[in-house]
Amino acid sequence: MALNQKTLRLNKAISDTGFCSRRDADKAILERRVTINGREAILGDKVSDSDDVRVDDRRVRFKDESDSIYIAFNKPKGITCTTERHVEGNIIDYIGHPRRIFPIGRLDKLSEGLIFLTSDGDIVNKVLRAGNNHEKEYVVTVNKPITIDFLRKMGNGVPIMDTVTQKCLVRKEGESTFNIILTQGLNRQIRKMCEYLGYDVTRLKRTRVMNITTKNIPVGTFRNLTREEVSEIMGLVSRSSKTEEASKGDTGVRKVSKKQNKYI
Repeated sequence: MALNQKTLRLNKAISDTGFCSRRDADKAILERRVTINGREAILGDKVSDSDDVRVDDRRVRFKDESDSIYIAFNKPKGITCTTERHVEGNIIDYIGHPRRIFPIGRLDKLSEGLIFLTSDGDIVNKVLRAGNNHEKEYVVTVNKPITIDFLRKMGNGVPIMDTVTQKCLVRKEGESTFNIILTQGLNRQIRKMCEYLGYDVTRLKRTRVMNITTKNIPVGTFRNLTREEVSEIMGLVSRSSKTEEASKGDTGVRKVSKKQNKYI
């Protein structure tokens, strides 16, 4: 991400490049592992793209925004959405992209479907906030016939993980298959909702995130998002705060921990 000679807080500048999260940047600063132009950094420092910022003596490279990578990947079952390369079947090794990219959120290992990967840390911070209300659409198959009562309860909210899920759109697709659109992102949310109602998920596929679908992206393949698609995504998240206030956007509902808000 280009800073364009503007100054940004050090932790945000580091996070925006995808080097690490803002929280990890703060930790590194407190542990005296970060320098700016040779001097030890402190919390609250501001930097521009002309500064020599290093973490553990490794220089943080601020990239031009126009050089950012945005990928739509149709993840197959069995791939783990982690950047940790020692994990067998990790998404980074599977894709094998020449640039350093990382996933925006996660799909659990047993799930399949659409996930974004990018080199742009700024958009990651926006999309992952709970208050953003970005739509994610799924097709889900369960182990027994779907009833009207099941659809009603799924749509009205289910008590899981010390909270009650937000109301959502649910429609029956087949005897044991339904479509669901979420604007919430709890850990393994759909599986836990189904389990609470006495159903087991046998297949879960995410078919859409905001304006992007899996159409014309075969399972196990990816494509670069077009400039128009990226612009539309940026527009959808442009009103979204990247501060902690964003996670309070769901004012009426229910307690949600920060840890849980990582699946999109």
